[in-house]
Amino acid sequence: MATTEEIRAGLGDYRQRCNDNARLRKMLRSWSRVVHFTATDTTAAFTVHIDLGEITDVQEGAQGSPDLVISATSEDLTDMFWGDLNPAQKYLTGEIAVKGSAEDVMRVDAMASLIWVS
Repeated sequence: MATTEEIRAGLGDYRQRCNDNARLRKMLRSWSRVVHFTATDTTAAFTVHIDLGEITDVQEGAQGSPDLVISATSEDLTDMFWGDLNPAQKYLTGEIAVKGSAEDVMRVDAMASLIWVS
């Protein structure tokens, strides 16, 4: 089980990798969303604000009304943020759940392809 601090550190690294990826930023340039990441085995939750393809803010806790909710164990979230886990595999087995519009889920899948596969 990962601690809230470990999840926060991994999310900080993920934020930087996303924001530094010019291809990803171009692809998401018109996308603005609020995303909740929730750990299913702890009380840890984070709110991520994406504004025109850039992760502009990360807050601890589930703040506001999300466009997307991504849930997984604390360990899987941490591993996903650090790039040690391919989220597509866990998503296919139901270990990572993504709730949102079909378009938003497709964009999250595209993000995973650019961040973890490339």
